Amino acid sequence: MPLPLLLVLLYGLPLAGVIGWSVTLPTLGLGQYQQVVTDPSIRDMLLRTLRLCLYTTVLAIAIGYLLSYCRVFASRPWQLVVEIAVFVPMWISVLVRAFGWLIALGNEGILNTLLMSVGLIHGPVQMTRNEFAVVVGMVHFMVPYAVFPLSSSMRQIDRRTLLAARGLGAGGLRTFWAVLVPQTLPGLLGAFLIVFVFCLGFFITPAILGGGQTTMIAEYVYLQMFQTNNWGLGAALSVMLLAFIGLMAALLMWASRVNKLAR
Repeated sequence: MPLPLLLVLLYGLPLAGVIGWSVTLPTLGLGQYQQVVTDPSIRDMLLRTLRLCLYTTVLAIAIGYLLSYCRVFASRPWQLVVEIAVFVPMWISVLVRAFGWLIALGNEGILNTLLMSVGLIHGPVQMTRNEFAVVVGMVHFMVPYAVFPLSSSMRQIDRRTLLAARGLGAGGLRTFWAVLVPQTLPGLLGAFLIVFVFCLGFFITPAILGGGQTTMIAEYVYLQMFQTNNWGLGAALSVMLLAFIGLMAALLMWASRVNKLAR
């Protein structure tokens, strides 16, 4: 009993308070939820959040799939290189990484300097304070979280099936699409849900790299509660975000059959 009681005190009561704010501030009723549905600016913000999360998820999974393949099937030296590339960035603060990308993508950053030095552009290109910078920063942060489930899924593959496909005349590309990818679908689904759910709660990276021009839901909730004192609207958005993440988590548990493993 102590653990469930502790969870109720630390999570249940604060959550009940947030739900209460969403239906009582500034007035009693569901007006805040109605505003979320009807306000065009909020709808645009929610669609932007979903769009950026989807872009980030697809890119992170594409990069993570390649890294996972090398981590599982490549020679040992290349496996070490991949593991270093995956794990070392995780030890760096998200704040430091965001400012690092802000410098790298700046008008005098390494990317603009490189493009101008090879003659691809004649002047600096604006790469910060926009959606491009936000996606770059989020992808850099989320790639390791795509690698873990994908690597786990690939390690469970019987390599003899790949050899059998090659022995039956399938080329490398067909073996990849017809044999490897179908066997890693659970890992792909797990990676998609994990990365997408994490992206929904991003705050620091969009705030720094977006420069206030690419507001996502977490930053919007912060602005409503601590800048405009609209606690009711911020709470309503928080409750809706939590419900959506709960739905995604339930889908992940169903897809990965966690309940069967726990029996």
